[in-house]
Amino acid sequence: MADFFLQALGQVSSPSVLLLILVGVLFGIIGGSIPGFTVTMAILVVFPFTFAMDPVSGVSLMVGVFVGGYSGGIVSGVMLGIPGTPSSITTVYDGYPMAQNGQPGRALGIGVAASFLGTLISVAVLVFFGPLIASFSMNFRPWEITALIIFALTLVAGLSNGALLKGLLAAALGLLITTVGYDRNSNLRFDFGIPALSSGFEILPVMIGIFAFSQLLGNLEKLRDDPQGAGRNVDTNVAIPYGTILKDMAGQKLNTLRSSLIGSLVGALPGTGGTVANFISYDQAKKFSRHPERFGKGTPDGIVASEASNSAVAGGAFVPTLALGIPGDLPMAIMMGVLILHGITPGPLMFEQNPVLVGAIYASLLIGAVVMVLCQLMLVRWFAKISLIPQQVLVPVVLMLCAIGAYALNNNLFDIWVLFIFGLLGYLLWKAEVPLTPLILGVVLGNNLERQLFRALELDDSWMTFLTRPLSALFLALAVASIVFSLYQDRKIQRNRLKAQQGDA
Repeated sequence: MADFFLQALGQVSSPSVLLLILVGVLFGIIGGSIPGFTVTMAILVVFPFTFAMDPVSGVSLMVGVFVGGYSGGIVSGVMLGIPGTPSSITTVYDGYPMAQNGQPGRALGIGVAASFLGTLISVAVLVFFGPLIASFSMNFRPWEITALIIFALTLVAGLSNGALLKGLLAAALGLLITTVGYDRNSNLRFDFGIPALSSGFEILPVMIGIFAFSQLLGNLEKLRDDPQGAGRNVDTNVAIPYGTILKDMAGQKLNTLRSSLIGSLVGALPGTGGTVANFISYDQAKKFSRHPERFGKGTPDGIVASEASNSAVAGGAFVPTLALGIPGDLPMAIMMGVLILHGITPGPLMFEQNPVLVGAIYASLLIGAVVMVLCQLMLVRWFAKISLIPQQVLVPVVLMLCAIGAYALNNNLFDIWVLFIFGLLGYLLWKAEVPLTPLILGVVLGNNLERQLFRALELDDSWMTFLTRPLSALFLALAVASIVFSLYQDRKIQRNRLKAQQGDA
C-alpha cells in the first residue's frame, strides 16, 4: 500500500495538480458560501472541465471542490443565519447566535478547525475500511451486485422524508431513463423515431438538468417571497482569534471524534449524506453535553458537532463508491461519473487495477483539507462578501455555465435540449415534492443494474438463485426491511401531524 500511495502522492504533488486542488477548494468554498448554490451544484459546474484532463488531475480537482464545498456552508450560516448548503443547517443553530454576540471570527474559526479535523478522521476511515470492504466484495457475483444495487435504491428512497412511494417512483423513473437506446443485445428501445436517442441519454446533461437546472428555477421562484434575496447588509470585517479557537478545540476532543465518526459512518450509507449526519451528530453532542441548555445559544459544542460531521462525510462517502461502485450520496454519484468518463469503473477491482488513482484520492483529500484551512482563514472576509451575491445575478451565470458544460461533452446541441427537458422535469418533480436524489442515483446505477441482472440470468435463468445465495438474499431482505421500516416511519409522521392538528384545533 505504501508504494502506490507514495507514487500517487508524487503525482498529486506536481504543481499543476496542486493548482487544480487549490482552484477546486476555492470554488467549492465559494459555492458552499452562497445560499442555495450547494456542494452538488458546484461539483456539477466543474464536472465538464475534467473531460480533457487525465484521471488523477480530474479527480483531484473534484475532490478539492468536494472538500471546499462542505466547509463553505459555514460562512453564510454564521454571517447571514442562512445555511449555505443543506449539510450546514445545524451550524446556524449556534454559529449565528455566536456571531450575533459579537464573535463571528470565533464561530468561523471553530467551524473551519472542526471541518479540517473531520476530514482527516474520515480519510483515516477510508484508508482502513475501503480496502477491507473491497477485498470482501471481491466474492460478489452478479446476483450479489444486483441485490446490493436494489438495496441501495430502496434505502435512498426510504430516506425521502415521509415520501416513500414518491422516492421509489423517482428511483424507478431514473432506471427507466437508462433503458433508452440500444440494449446489450443491440435491440433499440424507446427512441420514438429520434436518431439522437439511439445512443441513450448522456448522464451529465441529465444530472445537470434534473438537479442544477431545476434547483435554479426553484431559487428564482423563491425570490418572489424574498425579493432582496441575499442582498442584506452584513458586516464582513471578520478577525479570527486563533488563541481562543485553540482553547475551544482543546476541550472538544471527544465531541470532534464522535461527530467525525458519525459523519464517516452516515456518509458510507448510500443516499444519506451530510444533512443526515449533521442532525444526528448535533443531537448526540447535545445528549452527551454537560450543559445541553447552551445549545442554540452560541456554544462551540454545536458548531464542532455540525462541521466535523458534515466534512467527515467526504471520506465516508468514498468507501461504498470506490469499494462497491455504489455512490454514498449525490456528489459521490457525480464523482463516480468522472471516473466512468475516464474509463474507470468503481468497484472491488479498482483497488487492484487502479491503485495509484485510489492513492491519489487519499492524497487529494489530505492536501485539500490543508488548503481548505489556509484559504478559509486567510480569505474569510472575501468569502463572507461572496455569500451576499444576489440570486438575480447568480442564476443566469450558473445556467450559462451548465449549458456550456453540457454542450462541451460531445459538442452536440441535442445535449442542451436534454438538459432543458430534464430541468423542467426536475422542477415539476420538485414542485410535487418528489425527491430528486433517488432519481439521479437510479440514472447513475441503472446501466450497471441491467448489466449485472442480465449476466446473472445468463449464468442461471432461475430467479430463485437470488434467494438461495446467502449474500444476495441478505441484501434483498435488507431492501424489504428498509421499505417496511420507512412505511412505519411514514405512518408515525402522519400520526404526529394529526395529533398536532388536533392539538391546534
